[in-house]
Amino acid sequence: MTPLDHDVTFFDSAEARAALAEAQAGVAALPNVLGTSDPTGALAAGPDAAVASRAVSADGRIAVIHVQYPVIEELNAGDLTNLKAFGAEARTGSPLQIEMNGDLFTSFEEAPSGPSELIGLIAAVVILLLAFGSLVAAGLPLGMAIFGLALGISSMSLITYLVDIPAFAPQMASMIGLGVGIDYALFVVTRHREHLSRGMTIEESIGRAVATAGKAVVFAGATVVIAILGLAVAGVPFMTAAGIATSVIVVIMVVASVTLLPAFLGLAGHRINRRARRRTAATDATAISAAWQRWGQHVTRHAWGYAVGVSAILLALAAPVLDLRMGSPDEGTLPQTRTERQAYDLVAAGFGPGINGSLVIAVDISQDPTVVEPLRRAIRADDGIAAVAAPEIDTAAGVATLLAFPTTAPQDAATLDTIERLRTEVFPSTLGESPARAHVGGQTATLADIGDRVNDRLPLFIAAVILLSFLLLTLVFRSIVVPLKAALLNLLSIGAAYGVLVMVFQWGWGMSLIGLESTVPMNPFIPMFMFAVLFGLSMDYEVFLLSRVREAYLASGDNGTSVIHGIASTARVITSAALIMISVFLGFVLGDDPALKMVGFGLATAIFIDATIVRMVLVPATMTLIGDANWWMPGWLERLLPTIDIERAAVPQPEPKADVVAAR
Repeated sequence: MTPLDHDVTFFDSAEARAALAEAQAGVAALPNVLGTSDPTGALAAGPDAAVASRAVSADGRIAVIHVQYPVIEELNAGDLTNLKAFGAEARTGSPLQIEMNGDLFTSFEEAPSGPSELIGLIAAVVILLLAFGSLVAAGLPLGMAIFGLALGISSMSLITYLVDIPAFAPQMASMIGLGVGIDYALFVVTRHREHLSRGMTIEESIGRAVATAGKAVVFAGATVVIAILGLAVAGVPFMTAAGIATSVIVVIMVVASVTLLPAFLGLAGHRINRRARRRTAATDATAISAAWQRWGQHVTRHAWGYAVGVSAILLALAAPVLDLRMGSPDEGTLPQTRTERQAYDLVAAGFGPGINGSLVIAVDISQDPTVVEPLRRAIRADDGIAAVAAPEIDTAAGVATLLAFPTTAPQDAATLDTIERLRTEVFPSTLGESPARAHVGGQTATLADIGDRVNDRLPLFIAAVILLSFLLLTLVFRSIVVPLKAALLNLLSIGAAYGVLVMVFQWGWGMSLIGLESTVPMNPFIPMFMFAVLFGLSMDYEVFLLSRVREAYLASGDNGTSVIHGIASTARVITSAALIMISVFLGFVLGDDPALKMVGFGLATAIFIDATIVRMVLVPATMTLIGDANWWMPGWLERLLPTIDIERAAVPQPEPKADVVAAR
């Protein structure tokens, strides 16, 4: 906190000191507060003592009150609400500017509600109306998504009885749920309209739509759930909880698409296809697109050129991943309207950037209490440490605590180097043969350790997700080539999305266009979370496209024409679904939180890449080059696997015949 009058300091103003003492007493009286630091007492001892204690800045303009709470597991969002309410009340009529930040905000502050979901919904309405030209056809996918989202978010309170849901999980789950909910319903509605345009009855059309597109939705949703639940491999509880929350919403969307949606399709009757009855089937959004058919023919005729060219583009986009830097964006990246950002800027200006990422060093002195002072001197002598506070010693517990302040900001790579140096060089050389042990904690060190753990587990996580998805697609498409190709292409498109994130968030290319005030490192959990979501969503489009390709292949036995048919019959709905998904994700870029910006922008970029140059160019090109081998499977494996065929209901079956023999 700092006096509002720029000519006043805590050294020379009794009014400022009285207001500081009042604020200190007020925060100390909050529920669950164990204690606070004492800048008022330090000021009473004189300016030099106050500055030496690092409670007041050298110019006397800024004072810091450190508030001690129990461990975070014993707290909840109510404690943050109490702290914010105290701050609002304390500012009223005070001569001080009072700002707050810290672990309570990191753990319990939910992202401010904004226009993100609304923007995504408006974009979805426009795209669906353009694609279908029918209010009923556009409204059903949207209604299903909103219903599923409301039910999923409501279920979060039940999930908390099993696991603690992190504050960011509902908004991230909403981002994913809204996109997949519209997509899944869109796939079923599209197939239903196609069947109606062929003259089927309402009941038969719905039944066949659920038996084909509905089954594809089930397997696509299963792939998304498998990928997201793979976050448990990281061994980080909050990531596992976020994965569970997101998976629940995806499951709800799948169930709604194959149960509730067919019921509404029955109620809608032919109104869902009203425009289609006034036009020829060739021009309807649900039929074969002549333009996309020509595109498919063009790509297959130049398969080598497109395969090599697009692969080169994706590899070029993925190249910046080599410069990927993991780290946790600190409060200095938040908008200046947030109290956490203002508190960050104030203390950084008064005490240096390292005070925002203080390191808590716990020393076990139960067998050797003499190590505290030598250790403090060694820590203070490190080039990455600006200052070390006086130790707090609990003789009964046999623990000493040192608070060290780095010379660099929490998100700087140099701070992580300092933490590593303390652990591997300073502590061993100082403690030597002593039985005492020292450990570095605090938010900065904790996030760095989480990042290291995520990085260590990332290869295992990727392998697990790819393996499970490979097995599922092998069952669905009766091929080992198609799942392998799908996994490789998904890795390529996800790598390209990571590369674009590095360009924007680390290199700063166009960052002002998305409201980013400074470059930030990649939050450690984002690559893993993005991989899980993107791998699953990419498989959605792969399943929907390849189910139509395989459907045509089973009917004709010609790989080339089957690929063209698959593109012509699904490209319009896939691109429409992707546009909706991109709009939903880009809506979250408008938020304040850099992490949500990063996730929203990364997912939107990846979906754009996947649904355009990968799904509409690279997939048909590679399938053309591979030929009939796309559908190869060893005979022994074919006999072992159960039959799961999502296309059979759509493949024309021969009519039953009977011979009538007349005899006299």
